[in-house]
Amino acid sequence: MKNIVRILIVVFLALFVSCERNDEVVFVEDGVKEPTIVTANERIVLNKAFAENTAVTLVWEDAVYDISTPVSYVIELAASGTSFAEPSIVGETSERFYSWSVKEFNDAVINAGLKPDEEAAVDLRVVSSVGVDNGIALTSGVNVYTVVPYPNEAPKLFLVGAFQAYYGKSAWTPTEAIEMNYLGDGSTQVYEAYVKLGNDDGFKFISAAADWSVLDGNYGTDGGAQNGVIVNSGGSSDVKPSAEGFYYVKVDIDNLTYQLIKMDWGIIGSATANGWDRETSMTYDFESNSFAITETLVVGEMKFRSKNTGNEIFGSGEDWKFNVGNSGDEAVAIDTGDDNFMGILPGDYDISLSIDFDGKAVTEITKK
Repeated sequence: MKNIVRILIVVFLALFVSCERNDEVVFVEDGVKEPTIVTANERIVLNKAFAENTAVTLVWEDAVYDISTPVSYVIELAASGTSFAEPSIVGETSERFYSWSVKEFNDAVINAGLKPDEEAAVDLRVVSSVGVDNGIALTSGVNVYTVVPYPNEAPKLFLVGAFQAYYGKSAWTPTEAIEMNYLGDGSTQVYEAYVKLGNDDGFKFISAAADWSVLDGNYGTDGGAQNGVIVNSGGSSDVKPSAEGFYYVKVDIDNLTYQLIKMDWGIIGSATANGWDRETSMTYDFESNSFAITETLVVGEMKFRSKNTGNEIFGSGEDWKFNVGNSGDEAVAIDTGDDNFMGILPGDYDISLSIDFDGKAVTEITKK
């Protein structure tokens, strides 16, 4: 009799504990079934003018498990044809639907590799799971959306530091920080600038031309280490050059890395002393922020080139990544495939090159 009483007490306690632990249990019918998307495939032209409007609402039937437990869902997105090799998680919910605004969906498809203003397809699927460790994953079928995204507004990054005084600004004044060139694809944060720096002219990268107190991004070195790595902290230290000169700076905010290369520019080509084999070095004048040389040229062609910068930024063999050709007001320091300066006659020439903060180049080749 005592044994029977003990058993009844144990059963009662087990039921009591079970009730205490399962006040949020969602009871589902027996059997196992993956979530089933019921929204139709669509073609969507995304319009920035309606960025806050709803672009897509995905609806599915609940997954079914053979246990009583809460069910949660994540929505995965990938470019069509990639078989979800590298999916992005674009939503998480315990409901059986999920909506994206025009901006959210545009960001998601750009991040998946779609190009602005070009029609392409993305795949969406729903993955259900149970428990705090996301166990027993069940995956729905795939919905295909044909999408024409719009170009994302390029994220911005600015340089602030002692160098600002050389560009008509107040040194170390964040509200007068100078915007860098954006090199990313809409989903990445990569930037460049061409800047003259004195021996001890430190600088930092900031997310806006605004007061220090309101900045989301304040990027500098960790403890002053000049090792190509930055941290986002108001207490970070300056990035500093190795010597006075003209520098190319490239920064990757996604990976918190930067490159700072002192640029050596020269002339190269069949009209120059070293032909196309190597550059004839120009001399940099800090005050005027320009490179210059007086040189005897022969009949032929030439360009301006910074071989060292190409090799140090992009790797050995990238000699021509930074060169300036004969493109007049459109000339820039990065390689764009511009023509050579042609038709050069024999004689002595004054030759100069100056490059703005944004990489715009101005050249002069004057026969004496």
